[in-house]
Amino acid sequence: MKIQILDEAIKDIENGIYFYESQKEGLGSYFLDSVISDIESLHVFVGIHFQVKDYFRLLCKRFPFAIYYGHL
Repeated sequence: MKIQILDEAIKDIENGIYFYESQKEGLGSYFLDSVISDIESLHVFVGIHFQVKDYFRLLCKRFPFAIYYGHL
């Protein structure tokens, strides 16, 4: 499976990094590591998440953040 992250999603992740880093030093890095781990889990769990219109929604495990993805 090939995963492509859209520019808009990268900006959302960057905003999350800045937000959490402003809350506590190192938390932004932890947020990024957590989101990457959740994205990588799609290699195993693709297609099992709740479907919203034409997309699936993966809720991140450690932060209030959602990943929307399509599945071909």
